Amino acid sequence: MATIQDVAAKSGVSVATVSRVLNGSPRVSPEARDRVRAAIEALGYHPNLLGRNLRRTESRMLLVVAASIENPFYAGVVQGIEAAAHREGYNALLCNTDRDLDREAIYLGMLDQRLADGAVLLSPQLDARAMERLDARHPLVQCCEYLDGAAVPHVTVDNRAAARDAVRYLAGLGHRRIGMIMARTQYAATRVRLDGYRDALDEAGIAHDPALVAYGGFDFENGRTAAVALLARPPAQRPTALFCVSDLVAAGAIRAAREAGLSVPADVSVVGFDDIEYATMGEPRLTTVAQPRPDLGRVAVEVLLRRLRAGAEGRSDGTAEPESIDLPHALRIRESTAPPRNAGPREGTP
Repeated sequence: MATIQDVAAKSGVSVATVSRVLNGSPRVSPEARDRVRAAIEALGYHPNLLGRNLRRTESRMLLVVAASIENPFYAGVVQGIEAAAHREGYNALLCNTDRDLDREAIYLGMLDQRLADGAVLLSPQLDARAMERLDARHPLVQCCEYLDGAAVPHVTVDNRAAARDAVRYLAGLGHRRIGMIMARTQYAATRVRLDGYRDALDEAGIAHDPALVAYGGFDFENGRTAAVALLARPPAQRPTALFCVSDLVAAGAIRAAREAGLSVPADVSVVGFDDIEYATMGEPRLTTVAQPRPDLGRVAVEVLLRRLRAGAEGRSDGTAEPESIDLPHALRIRESTAPPRNAGPREGTP
């Protein structure tokens, strides 16, 4: 196996010059750099990156800690994380915890072992205080979902405004019985979608009906189960539109409507959240709130690397950029929504 000394001898330069070339130093002439690169290729030399990075007290590795990779929403986010990391000379290690706190602790322990330099957290399981203690030692960034009260940067969209836009659109179509399929969760980003739903009802003069809000999870079966209960109400009390906390939940709601003999959107309109690939694959194509998934991942890495470069001992990198960043969302209007059939007089109006 070739060594750095072999490369130096073959290229006719010092070991220090070879090291400068490997580290991208500008203090090497173009001619010497070309000779070193030619020698590296001819000898098949592979530098000991781990040893080099440990000497620098860095690993050039970023953790991407996800509660579950089953949700296709995260694929686009991780894609953005990896692309941004690679552009800056870092690798990204995807750590799927399956919502297991012990497994998450093992992955995050890689930070204390100097096997990774920082972490992007997607739906973390640890609590806010534990997150802050870890962040005091190693820079973290929450991406998409975030915990209330944790003084750790997060990158997301304005979820309350996004939900308000979606429900406002349904009210604008003439819907007065608008249900919501919500998820029970510790994450503020999702919880505030319920606030946005209520905001839009207030704007439209529609009275809140707690019976029109069903709770479940983020997946297809939870959406189906919750929608079955909502759509089983008597016709005069049944929602004519459903706002769902995720696209997978919306897919389950559409299935429940069909099983109940209802047509989407003629009998019930359905709106999702996320704009995953399914949204345009199913029938009808889903009206949904689009999140800029690759950009969420990219910006999370940019925030993390700024913090790494500023030093992990503080939570501010000294710039004017806020630690809580909301990226733009968009409402994608497709075929799963329409004005209600036989819309009656509007509730809450004189």
